[in-house]
Amino acid sequence: MLRITPNTTNPPEVRPRAVFERLFGSADFERDPDPAMISTSHIERSKLTMRTQIKRLARLTLSFSKKWENLWFAIALHFAYYNFCRTHRTLRVTPAMESNLTDHVWTIGELLA
Repeated sequence: MLRITPNTTNPPEVRPRAVFERLFGSADFERDPDPAMISTSHIERSKLTMRTQIKRLARLTLSFSKKWENLWFAIALHFAYYNFCRTHRTLRVTPAMESNLTDHVWTIGELLA
């Protein structure tokens, strides 16, 4: 069995602050979650949603990414769509609208512009 290990000596740089600055002009956002609201069920649900919607994460041999950057961009695009374009049934709005980051549901064109 072939065992693939990630290159931990030189991982890709992850800069979520730069993404927020590009989207909103500044990266000033609240980063103090309520410990009572933290639960592993939320994390597991998020992982399941990612695996079902991003086929690159479903199996190692199908639709895999040859470059870390491509995988990173696919995941970033998924989360941007999930939070800004997709209306959630339980909220009846997008998570970005619920958090007062935007006042309308974004189109794909607005997301990619």
